[in-house]
Amino acid sequence: MLHHASPPHDTMTESHQARRAARMSAANSLFAFLKSLPLPDRLIEGCVMALQAVAGASIAFTLASHLHAEQPFWSAITAIAVSQHSYVDTRKLSLDQFIGAMAGGVCGLAGAVLGGGHFLAYMVTVAIAIIICWGANIGSAARLGGITATIMLLVPRTGPAWEVALERLGQVTLGTVCALIVCGLIRVIEQRWFGKR
Repeated sequence: MLHHASPPHDTMTESHQARRAARMSAANSLFAFLKSLPLPDRLIEGCVMALQAVAGASIAFTLASHLHAEQPFWSAITAIAVSQHSYVDTRKLSLDQFIGAMAGGVCGLAGAVLGGGHFLAYMVTVAIAIIICWGANIGSAARLGGITATIMLLVPRTGPAWEVALERLGQVTLGTVCALIVCGLIRVIEQRWFGKR
């Protein structure tokens, strides 16, 4: 009688799933906690988030404008998109934004060069950007990769596709850095002046 060996135990996958479950639980707990706060406290938290998003976006837009970016609003959009309640969450989402923008930018560049402006090329390009992010085990960056590829292929542009891809990546980086700096400063102020951890 033959005995079939059980499949090898994939500890890396289990470890990844455990970390993901812990992050989701922490995020859900934070969200539930914030929702349970009384209205005045929620308004204060909302004001802090608004300050953080507006400051990051304003700094990013101003810097991109001074650098003569063709469409500096992408830096501001990125800063708002990655601003989160905590510095750790902002840092995580910033990394996802950068990886997604990189995947979407490379795929968008390939789609622009090879696709010749056909809508089918756009659909295939976005799908490939999303699949690449999932294949690299960074599913949270997938939608950002799809958005970046969409911007690359559907937003009217002037100049060669490679230049647009590099400028978009530069603006994502600028917006991300501005959001991280503002979030880090607010975190330091909260810790020193208000005793928050």
